[in-house]
Amino acid sequence: MASTPGELTVRSGRVKHTRRLATRAFRAETGEFLAEGPQAVREALTVPDATVEVFATATGTAQHTDLVDAAEALDVPWHVVTDDVVESIADTVQPQGVVARCRIPAASLDSLLATDPTFLVVCADIRDPGNAGAVIRCADAAGAQGVVFVGDSVDPYNPKSVRATVGSVFHLPVVTERDVAATLARLQGLGLQVLAADGGGDVSLFADDLDLAQPTAWLMGNEAWGLPAATRSLADRVVSVPIYGRAESLNLATAAAVCLYASARARSTG
Repeated sequence: MASTPGELTVRSGRVKHTRRLATRAFRAETGEFLAEGPQAVREALTVPDATVEVFATATGTAQHTDLVDAAEALDVPWHVVTDDVVESIADTVQPQGVVARCRIPAASLDSLLATDPTFLVVCADIRDPGNAGAVIRCADAAGAQGVVFVGDSVDPYNPKSVRATVGSVFHLPVVTERDVAATLARLQGLGLQVLAADGGGDVSLFADDLDLAQPTAWLMGNEAWGLPAATRSLADRVVSVPIYGRAESLNLATAAAVCLYASARARSTG
């Protein structure tokens, strides 16, 4: 059931708790994160036990009665609060009126690999949360079975990352691992070819001898400096996306989308 407006204020304990989820340390301590906006909350409410509670303005509540019904069906508390409460919790300057406190899934590299995946994305040292979220969204759209963040990557449950996924963070496993080399070795040990996406690759994405239908883990590098030579050397092949015009390069999210859809097409027709 929805609460009465005004019951919670910016000084309420649960509001303060939720606001602190903007920090990585508190997310790690509590195992929780923020999902902001109606689409993210909608997707959160499709996953059993993913949502702890929802905070929404009176306007947001009136506009999204389907979400209120979904929360009620799951016995998830829906708090109708004043605009300043949502503004204090939300990461955006102009929040969309609905924010959920969610549980970080108990996914790990072990649990992901136990499913015998054949199509993964590995993000190495990605620092920008918007890019991280965009890659998760691309992976979801292309049918990848999981995304692994390795090295010094941004927390994929950063509010900006979650928002950039537009709900896709609830659709597939997203895990983090510190050791890049060990992670790639495990993937290769399970029979996945590791393809590093790099502008200086020795094979074109569209080369006839590049078999994208076989089990594959795409390795994506940092937005600014790409993949270090030591990391590239761990891949089975280094693949470049051809540039036919005068653009210097593609940004990370675009390159990821092109590579992942090339694999998706090969997998569907191979």
